[in-house]
Amino acid sequence: MSPDLAPLLRLLGALLVLAGVVGTVLPALPGAPLAFLGFVLAAWADHFQRVGWFTLTLLAILTVLSSVADFLATRHGARRAGASTLAVLGATVGTFVGLFFSLPGLLLGPFLGAFAGEYLARRSWRQAGKAGLGTWLGLVLGTALKLALIFAMIGIFLLAYAL
Repeated sequence: MSPDLAPLLRLLGALLVLAGVVGTVLPALPGAPLAFLGFVLAAWADHFQRVGWFTLTLLAILTVLSSVADFLATRHGARRAGASTLAVLGATVGTFVGLFFSLPGLLLGPFLGAFAGEYLARRSWRQAGKAGLGTWLGLVLGTALKLALIFAMIGIFLLAYAL
């Protein structure tokens, strides 16, 4: 690789990591995979001298754990509330629609989507509210877990880079 490409790879890597952090909160972006790709590019810029394959393997495992944690947290929240499949689908649609309404949309979209889906499935306001809240809490917990994992990934990368 040409030495002229190293700064470009580092910059692109940093931008991908930043997009990954944003993607942990915004459901339209695959947060941890974007960050992992950024880490690989930054490691490649130094010919894997500072950040080697052991660190990248650890980061890959954390990337997979991030996706699994998000899925399981959402599923657990929905199941604890007795949500139907339609409620979970509604929460997903509500999340994407909420993207267009800034932070309030991101916070209310999943709840309203799950509420609407559950109401359509069971025609019970009470159950729809319970399913909406449970699914929303699962999504919030999943996002918190993803944020914790992505910041751990950043810390591990920076520590390996500095040593």
